[in-house]
Parts: sequence; structure tokens; C-alpha cells
Amino acid sequence: MSFTLVIHGGAGNVIPAILNPDLELQYTQALKDALDSGTEVLKKGGSSVDAVVAAISTMEDNPLFNAGKGSVFTKKGLNEMDAAIMNGRNLAAGAIAGVRNIRNPIQLAREVMLHSGHVLLSGSGAAEFAINQGLTMTPDEYFFNQLRYDQWVEIRDTNFTQLDHKGDNLKSHTPDHKFGTVGAVALDSEGNLAAGTSTGGMTNKRFGRIGDSPIVGAGTYANNSTCAISCTGHGEFFLRAVVAHDVSCLMEYKGLTLHEACNVVVKDKLVKMGGEGGLIAVDTKGNFEFCFNSAGMYRGMRNSEGKEAVAFYGQ
Repeated sequence: MSFTLVIHGGAGNVIPAILNPDLELQYTQALKDALDSGTEVLKKGGSSVDAVVAAISTMEDNPLFNAGKGSVFTKKGLNEMDAAIMNGRNLAAGAIAGVRNIRNPIQLAREVMLHSGHVLLSGSGAAEFAINQGLTMTPDEYFFNQLRYDQWVEIRDTNFTQLDHKGDNLKSHTPDHKFGTVGAVALDSEGNLAAGTSTGGMTNKRFGRIGDSPIVGAGTYANNSTCAISCTGHGEFFLRAVVAHDVSCLMEYKGLTLHEACNVVVKDKLVKMGGEGGLIAVDTKGNFEFCFNSAGMYRGMRNSEGKEAVAFYGQ
């Protein structure tokens, strides 16, 4: 029963200077918990879609990550979340944007894909659909995180978001200096690919800003003909570069390998545009990639051959 699962917990200025030994242990355990959740599904012959949802849900429940429970605060002091999932077998997709009080946004994205007849729902309409589907709703207090709140307080009276216009981290304003997004990609025993991404977006974001995470082809994409991709980074650049789909297209139309395609898009195209971040990927043969142009990325993988990796820093 062959399978591969790859996850990420955000990219950016992830360097040893901002992580003490205790935090390193916490992130290591958090990533392993997500891998456990996803691989448990795959070991039982479950689908790549369900494995992706399981892995991401575990990260959404962990306040270390900027998704679900750990989501950052908007300019108005709210938590607004985005998520998307895609099935590589039939190119079905579901996404939600700007939702509040949804404990696990990735689960709502799956419901959109399976039961709404649509691809992308937003705001109060998405919340209404979530209630109709019986998903777990939580009060604002569930999402309160003192660290995220303190980061927001530092910049709430400015026009800054987590990033400046060049895509550089605002190190003087954001103590953790990282892009907050979680994601997972998987290949199951039936040879089907899936990808999912979930995020709380940028600290102090305004005007209902939405990044690349819930946009099919930009931050999330899966196609059994090529690969499954989940991105993390400065969403405006990933949107403009249509990063996830671009990787797939380079494989499908130019015959590039997964490794080659990821490097072209992340380390050449995005860099030339000024975009920072990275992605995780897996192809139909179980080959996987951690590809990023930032200092680091929280990441992990596990496959049916017993291979496992968890890392934060460098390449």
C-alpha cells in the first residue's frame, strides 16, 4: 500500500535565533502530530483528500500555526480564515474565504467541494453553509491567542500588515517574522493526489483581504496527471504568478520533473518578481519536494517506505 504525505506549517524568517530549544520541540511534535493524523488515514487505505483534511485539521487545532485556533488578527481585531482543498482525481475543488468562528476551515472547504455545487464561498454565506452542514462552530474566545494579539497591538494603529510592499517581513513589528499558512499534499494507495491549504492570513490585514491560499491554481492545486501543490508565502505574489498551477503546467506541457518545475517557479520566477515563500509538492510517483526561497519553512513528510523528515531551517 504505497502512499506519501507532505505537510508545511508556514515559511519566512524561520531561523534558529527566533526558536529556542523548547519551541523547536513544540514545532517538531506539532508537525509529527499532523503527520500521524494524515498517515493513519493513508495506512488504512483512505483517500488522499481525507488524509489532507486530517493533517491540516490537526494543525488548525494547534495555536502554534496561523490557521484555525492560531489565526492572526485583522485590522478590526477579528480572526478571518481562508482554506481550499482539491482532488487530483477529478479536479474537484472547494474553498472558503473570510470566514469566522469555523473551528476547522479545511473541513468546510471539503464540504463546499462535496455538497455545495460551487467552488468558493465567502463570509457570512460560507458560515451559513457551515451551519447547514453541521460543522463545529466556536466563539471568538476560542481563537484568542496572546502572542498573536500582542503582535497585532504593535501595528494596529499603522497601515502595516505583516508584510511591506516588497514582500519583506516587517521585523520591527512582527516578532515571529513568518508567513502563516498550513498545508498538506498526499498521494494515496489508489494513485490519487490531493492538496489543501489553510490560513489566518496577514496580521492587521484590511478591506477583507484574501491571499492565495483559497484560490485554486494560486496557492492550492492537484491534478493526477502531474502533482499536488500547497503554497505558503506573500500571497499577492503567489496570486500574480499562479504558482501552484504553474508548477503543474511546467510538468504537463514542458515535461519538467517535479524538482525542476518547483525550482523554476519558486527560485527563479518568484524571486525575480520579489515574492518570498515556498511550497510543498508530491507527484504521481510519490516524489516530493520542499521548495522555498525564504530563510526557512516548517515542514515534514512521511511515506509508506518508512521515510520521515521534519525540518525548519535552510534547504
